[in-house]
Amino acid sequence: MRQLLVCLLALSLVLCLYSDVPDLPQLCPQVPPLLPKLHGKLWGALERWFSTQRFADRTAELLGGAVRIPTEVYDAMAPVGEDPRWDVFSQLHQFLLQAFPLTHATLSLNKVNAYGLVYAWKGTDDTLKPLLLTAHQDVVPVDPSNAANWTNPPYSGYYDGVRVWGRGAADDKNGLISILTSVELLIERTFTPKRTVVLAFGFDEEAAGLQGACEIGKYLLQTYGESGFAMLVDEGDPIEDTYGVPFARPAVSEKGYFDLAIDVSAPGGHSSVPPRHTTIGLLASLLVAYEAAAPPSRLTRASPAYTHAQCLAAHAPRLPAALRTDIRAARTSDAALRRVEAALFAGDPALAARERTTQAVDVVWGGMKSNVLPERAGAVVNHRIAVHSSVTALKEHASAVLGPIAASLGLTFSAFGNTEDASSDSSAGHVRLSDAWGTALEPAPVSPTDSAQWRVLAGTIRAAGGPPAAGHPSLKEHDVVVVPSLLGGNTDTQFYWELTPHIFRYNHYYARKGPADGRIHAVDEACEVQALVGMVRFFVGLILNVDESEDL
Repeated sequence: MRQLLVCLLALSLVLCLYSDVPDLPQLCPQVPPLLPKLHGKLWGALERWFSTQRFADRTAELLGGAVRIPTEVYDAMAPVGEDPRWDVFSQLHQFLLQAFPLTHATLSLNKVNAYGLVYAWKGTDDTLKPLLLTAHQDVVPVDPSNAANWTNPPYSGYYDGVRVWGRGAADDKNGLISILTSVELLIERTFTPKRTVVLAFGFDEEAAGLQGACEIGKYLLQTYGESGFAMLVDEGDPIEDTYGVPFARPAVSEKGYFDLAIDVSAPGGHSSVPPRHTTIGLLASLLVAYEAAAPPSRLTRASPAYTHAQCLAAHAPRLPAALRTDIRAARTSDAALRRVEAALFAGDPALAARERTTQAVDVVWGGMKSNVLPERAGAVVNHRIAVHSSVTALKEHASAVLGPIAASLGLTFSAFGNTEDASSDSSAGHVRLSDAWGTALEPAPVSPTDSAQWRVLAGTIRAAGGPPAAGHPSLKEHDVVVVPSLLGGNTDTQFYWELTPHIFRYNHYYARKGPADGRIHAVDEACEVQALVGMVRFFVGLILNVDESEDL
């Protein structure tokens, strides 16, 4: 009887706490796990295979083989055919041919700009739009001065029974190998898709994608037409624990990109008779003012971070009670919204950065000798443009901040081809703003989440959560909370916007907290084999679920 009273008291407290929200989970409704039905027998057989050590070892060796080929790319590479550093991709292609014989015997392969790979797995129903899966073959270079600091040589592809070590193991050869492994497995089991499946693998994503994905995008647009694909899945953020709950955050958009060049010029001369400020000093004043005027992070009800907050309130048991209350109240209270903003952004600087246009002074130059007044000095400020902003808005912001500073320093001023003389009779110098490299990129279109495509993706993610799911030691099906997010960086999808409005950026593996984290682009990059198995499981499930869906 006493136990019953305790239970009733606990229940009443919960009901009191949530009394203003009759159904708290509706703050963040979740798509039910989606398992293949028409291909249920095939899925069951593959599930058993995924759980074996033989499959884990086989998949690890495939990734290790790809890692052993150092497909490094650099920012200043000549076009394909003019720079021999591209030639290493031929070695990778030969490896893939040998590693995935059924895929190469069954799918058609077109090579775009020599090293871009586009595979097409022809479906039996031409009326269905194809599924597009993408990854990239290239990796960032290994710093030779740090090579000795690796636990295992950076291109060893060493498999220790737990992880595959080496550059590209986590970005993005794990994606490349898991997609191809998924297709190879399905062909082994005599699966024939009803819906065409296209695989597209660029080869210079780490160097802006102009040789690879840019050309692949043109080829796919010409071949399949505008909005010719049902949906696209590319690399993105992994599953992460937040307040005790694993959150999968497929990105439905990417921030824009802009490199602002600030160039200051003034008369030179001997340093023994200097002006009050040299060009370097003038540049410093401009940079200090610009950094002080950085756009703030703001939480709005239309932002992905707000959706993320609602999902925390609905599903995260360790969320502080006061924050949960504020999140619920923030639907109608601006004061509560500001408190949520402060709490979330203080605890998660990365989340705060995603919600604003960021700026970072990355390059500064000027001067050539210690006793010569520098005639020019300059800087490049990198920006990642918030999804609610634009390149035009950023240019206007830069002009509005720096124009008055230039005037106060007695400098003439021009911004992006428009001249605004701050003082026509001044000879102190000139400030010019421009697009540093001509690589400006608007924020990506936002993929809708009230679509069949999102439901298939989210349902597949939740169904792919069986133990040991995505490298998580205890993750169970249904446990994963799926919430749309945005990506702070840019992927090859920037060249695929016209192919489909349904673009999702996601990696189905669990990001552990601790010393194994942070290895992408760093010393000791590695991929846990169970995470790799989880990625294969996800892609197999996605291919089958998309094949069974006729409303995409």
